[in-house]
Amino acid sequence: MCTTERQSGFTLIELIIFIVVVSAGLAGILSVMNTTVAASADPMVRKQAVAIAESLLEEILLKDATDPNGGPNGRTACVSGGAASTRSTWDDVCDYHGYQTTTGIVYVFGGEGPIGSVVPGLGSYNISPSVQVAQQDPGSSDLTGVAALKVTVSVTSPQGTISLTGYRANY
Repeated sequence: MCTTERQSGFTLIELIIFIVVVSAGLAGILSVMNTTVAASADPMVRKQAVAIAESLLEEILLKDATDPNGGPNGRTACVSGGAASTRSTWDDVCDYHGYQTTTGIVYVFGGEGPIGSVVPGLGSYNISPSVQVAQQDPGSSDLTGVAALKVTVSVTSPQGTISLTGYRANY
């Protein structure tokens, strides 16, 4: 009597095909995960740039629209560089016109670090506010025709540039 025994299992070809299919799938999943992880810092960088812009815009808009030291009341233009030599002593909006950083965000008032030194982690961010006299209504029908100072703060980060705009009038 001759009986043939039936064997069960995988052949070598089936095993190789399985390994190739699983490897291709795993490579695709890892590629997607790599892209997701690499891009996960983007929102943080953008949020940091917006926070820097908001902070400087608020600092500028809290200053007087006119020079409290007796500068011109009805400005037609702001001069670059500010009246005082250091940012910590600037007292009106136009003092910020033309101010910019090219070496990163620096300490202005001291506290956590020496004045003028780059804040750790913010060396690749730069700011450049511009102040212009805008003869237009900044949003209220009461101020139509009143000269308001238009302040635009631009922050350049590793992801690009973000600009925020605000208006300042002495009313």
